[in-house]
Amino acid sequence: MSVTVGEGRVIAWRVTRSITYYCTSPTPGGDTPAPSPPTSSLSSHLDTPLPSLSTPFISDMPSHPTVSSTLTPSFSDVLSLSPSSPSSSPRPLLLLLPWLGARPGAMAKYRNLYLERGLDILSVESTVWHFLWPRWGLEYGTEVLEVLDDPRFKGRPLLVHAFSIGGYTFTQLLSQMVREPHKYPGLAQRVVGHVYDSLVIGSLEHMATGLGKTLFPRMEPLVRYTALLYFWLFKSQTVHYYDNSVQVFYNSPVTAPALFFFCENDALCDPVAMEAVLNFWRKRGVVVETRKWKESVHAAHLRCHSEEYLSMLEKFMISLNIAPLREKV
Repeated sequence: MSVTVGEGRVIAWRVTRSITYYCTSPTPGGDTPAPSPPTSSLSSHLDTPLPSLSTPFISDMPSHPTVSSTLTPSFSDVLSLSPSSPSSSPRPLLLLLPWLGARPGAMAKYRNLYLERGLDILSVESTVWHFLWPRWGLEYGTEVLEVLDDPRFKGRPLLVHAFSIGGYTFTQLLSQMVREPHKYPGLAQRVVGHVYDSLVIGSLEHMATGLGKTLFPRMEPLVRYTALLYFWLFKSQTVHYYDNSVQVFYNSPVTAPALFFFCENDALCDPVAMEAVLNFWRKRGVVVETRKWKESVHAAHLRCHSEEYLSMLEKFMISLNIAPLREKV
């Protein structure tokens, strides 16, 4: 079974339980089989064995609530699937951070957009526990940074596309980069652009509302109340970290051009707080592009405003000197 995207078939390997690598394998005439997948070794502190990485798969596999796996020196060079010639520039890598509970079919639409451009993808899934207990989120951020710093990925230009809670996950990466800059030198400069779709931003009430609408929409008031009580009871382990994350995001070490998609009727995004971030970044000299709708749906702007979304993304990608789409998905 294979899925064709443009001139290639999608190949996917699980790097850790929640990080998946996607690339395309050329299929001249549609008859060339995908290359044999590389073998890999993964060191895990979890009792449950990981699925074999020697078999490619197309659909996403369910994520797990906790992750503590890291790349080992014997991790095979998966980039051999999409090699760059010695004289060419390293192939760009997309860091894709889905929203909480994103369905495979929904994310495939976004992956195909970037695979069509010739980018490889690292899809980094988040869990609610990374948010509810920020220390775990920071540990996860370190894990993702180690993957990006692995020799097989190190040095490749990075594009970031974060949805909803994915923006929080990326901020955890930034927090670790700021905390230990000597461990990740040059990583911020590798980011050539970053896209934020439906960023969750605002007060604790916005965060609590977001949890309710995301996890149990029919019980949103109860979840919201419970979340606020939780934040109050564990203030030193939650609110302090959230406040620090906000400051890190405001003063992000990544100063590459940014694109924001958001809407005024999103209960998870305070438009006033969003505009404050945008203005602050512009004053710092960051090139910021935005597309705001009066009415839309959280993390579903592509579905609700397809033409405008794709047009804005197209212009942004061209401004970053990344090849235009061969075919819109």
